[in-house]
Amino acid sequence: MKAVVTSMIANLHAKPEATSELVDEVLYGMTVEILELCGESWLKVRTTYRYEGYCQKEHFLINDEKTKKWQNEAQHIIIQNFADLLRGPKIQNEKIITLVKGSIVQLLEEENLDHTWSKVKLVTGEIGYTRTKWIQEKIQEIKVPERDFRERVVQTALSYLKTPYRWGGKTPIGIDCSGLCLMAYMLNGSIIYRDAKIVDGFPVKQIPFEQIQKGDLIYFPGHIALYMGDDLYVHSSLGGNEVSINSLNDKHPNYRHDLATTITAVGSIF
Repeated sequence: MKAVVTSMIANLHAKPEATSELVDEVLYGMTVEILELCGESWLKVRTTYRYEGYCQKEHFLINDEKTKKWQNEAQHIIIQNFADLLRGPKIQNEKIITLVKGSIVQLLEEENLDHTWSKVKLVTGEIGYTRTKWIQEKIQEIKVPERDFRERVVQTALSYLKTPYRWGGKTPIGIDCSGLCLMAYMLNGSIIYRDAKIVDGFPVKQIPFEQIQKGDLIYFPGHIALYMGDDLYVHSSLGGNEVSINSLNDKHPNYRHDLATTITAVGSIF
C-alpha cells in the first residue's frame, strides 16, 4: 500500500510512539510504502530513498491509485526555504499551507497568469499559487557534467547555512548532518544513504583521501560532512548547533581538531 504526505512535515520515528527517537522527516508530497499498520494511529513506512520508520497516520493520504497518480503528475519541488501556497496569485490572498524546501507539488497551466506566479495542485486536490522562482522541476537523474554537479551539490548544501541543528531533521527549520548531505544530493538528482555511513546498494563508494574533490563526502564516527574544496567542509554539527563551515587545515581559524583527526572514510558517487 502507498501513501502521500499531506502535512508540511511527517516525523519518522524509531518506534510507533510520539516520544521515541526522531530518525527522519518525510516532506509534503513525498510518497511512502506502508509496510505495516500499527494500531489505529501509526504506520510503519519505507521512503523512496529506502529509509524505514514509524509515522502517525494523520499525516498521510492513504490510497494506492491516488498515490500512483500523484507520483506521475507531481514533478515539481519547492526550492525556497519556506513557500506559502496562497488561494490566489496575490500576496494578499489567504494561505493554504506553508511548504519547506524539498516539498513536492504538481504544476498546472493557467492562461494569462502573471509569469511571476505559478499555479499548483496539492495532494488534497486544492489549487494554490506560489512564486514561480520558488519552484523548479524535479531533477530525476544527473544530466550535467561532473564538475557542474559537484558545484551544485556544494551550493545546495550552503543554502542551508546557519540552519539550526535538529536530530533527524532535513529542512530549513532544522537539519542534521546526514539530512544536509541527503538533501544536497537529492535536490540535484542523486539518492545517497540517509545515515552517516557508506552502504552497499547506494551510489557512494569509498575513495582514498588523496582523491577527495568538491562535493565528495567525509565520514567521521557518527557524523558526515560535504567537502567544499580548499580543505573546507560544510556540515550540520551538534557541537556547532547549526550548519556551518569548518576546515581540515590546522592553520585555519575554523579548524576542528576533533573532526580533522577522526576521519574514517571519504566517499564519492564518481
